[in-house]
Amino acid sequence: MKSARIALLLIVACLLALSGCSNRGVYEGIQASNRLECHRLPPSQFDDCMQRANKSFNEYERERQAATGQ
Repeated sequence: MKSARIALLLIVACLLALSGCSNRGVYEGIQASNRLECHRLPPSQFDDCMQRANKSFNEYERERQAATGQ
């Protein structure tokens, strides 16, 4: 369990470093982490979790802008 968290943090850190910490890079790092967490859920929740975790950055940005009125 602890080694899985360490591996997860390393993956996210690497993604952030490679992306130059852009908004897209941060978003994709978080989504990668979310996808890993989906595998811990029961099968009945897995598909919904993966659907949320696979939302593209562009789709996220559109929804965020609509919600904030920009």
